[in-house]
Order: sequence, then structure tokens, then C-alpha cells
Amino acid sequence: MAATATASTTEKGRRIIGAERQSLSKDLVKRYTSGESIRALAASTGRSYGFVHRVLSESGVQLRQRGGARRRKKA
Repeated sequence: MAATATASTTEKGRRIIGAERQSLSKDLVKRYTSGESIRALAASTGRSYGFVHRVLSESGVQLRQRGGARRRKKA
């Protein structure tokens, strides 16, 4: 869960638009699809959970369900 160069350049509360938002979006999509959680992405970028969720949704990513893997009962 290494922080990226994009993560260190974002300031809390500052609007992210244009090319910077596209770059951040690509980075978040890559990291989310490789297994990082939305909360981990939010913490490493200094953005809110809602912001990261919105960016991923706008990018067309299929979001994972909450709670992780479930165990099946043995019959």
C-alpha cells in the first residue's frame, strides 16, 4: 500500500479537476482493482471515502461488496 506521487500532491479540500483528476482516477482504479480498499485509498491520498467512491464510480469500476469473503458452512 505504497503512496504514489499523486497522493502527496493533493491538498485536503482542494478541487481536483481536469487532467489531474483523470490521472488520480487512473491511479485509484489501478490500485482498487489490484485489491486495495476504498478506505485505504482515501487514507493514502488524503481524500474522503466519498470522494474516492465517487471517482471510482465515475470511472465505471465494478465496486466490490462490503464485508470481504464469506465462509460456507460444511454440510
